[in-house]
Amino acid sequence: MKIAASVFVALAALLHVYIFWMESIGWTRPEVWRRFGVADQAAADVTRPMAYNQGFYNLFLGLGAALGLVLWWAGQDAAGQALALFCTGSMAAAAAVLVTTGRSYLRAALSQGTLPLIGFVLTLIA
Repeated sequence: MKIAASVFVALAALLHVYIFWMESIGWTRPEVWRRFGVADQAAADVTRPMAYNQGFYNLFLGLGAALGLVLWWAGQDAAGQALALFCTGSMAAAAAVLVTTGRSYLRAALSQGTLPLIGFVLTLIA
């Protein structure tokens, strides 16, 4: 079970690092801001500071989940699992909050919340 949990936590971590890249680095690229429903380049430029900041939240969650895995596999089971649970739980909770902003965000919420939720559950039972 530890291996399965680790795979899903690692995938969730990688996904959130990728989201960081989109929000904090690639935000002004049309293929990126269109994915987030931004209307045009002018709107992307206006929302860039917000996206930049939000991207770092995703980076910190991704790095935290990865560090949790490192600690867990290094024998620091309680600390590693606690950190992995906190980070994946936060990722899943953020996805749940995203759904509350409107039904049109359901697909995005499922995309960003499914891997962490599975990782969270598997880590709990590992």
